[in-house]
Amino acid sequence: MGDELPSDLDVTAAYVGAYEFPDVRRRRIAAAILLVAAAGCGAMFGASDNPGLLAGAIALVVLGGYQLTCAWPLRVDQTEALAVAARAVGFPVGHSSARVMFRGLRSKPVWQVLLYSADEPPSIRGLVELDAVNGAVLGEYTEHNPEDWSQLGVDPPGR
Repeated sequence: MGDELPSDLDVTAAYVGAYEFPDVRRRRIAAAILLVAAAGCGAMFGASDNPGLLAGAIALVVLGGYQLTCAWPLRVDQTEALAVAARAVGFPVGHSSARVMFRGLRSKPVWQVLLYSADEPPSIRGLVELDAVNGAVLGEYTEHNPEDWSQLGVDPPGR
């Protein structure tokens, strides 16, 4: 019979389309909830003079404000990030992978794209970081692929 993927991992049976990374602007929902809770704490403080409610309102306003400042629009999707990265490295790209990470105090979204050259086996690999808000390339690094291919019965690149 052979090896088979479990049904929950088989993407061919239940494929519904390309995965789209969730937009970071969803943080605005959390910010709105925090700010509404802060208003409630402030109103209850006005009615009761409980200093704990005032402290809670202040903390919730600070957290809600932080969430609002971190709600960056994700203007560059994963497909565009892969295309920008492929242009940045300057070699024909085969396999590639992208992930979003967050940089700085305001958690600005940044795509990190790992790329391999199109030859078999890949002779070059590269890593490109680009701003997920404006698409600017923040850094790019390429090197000859140092992976050992001898265990796979494949000649290493360059031979």
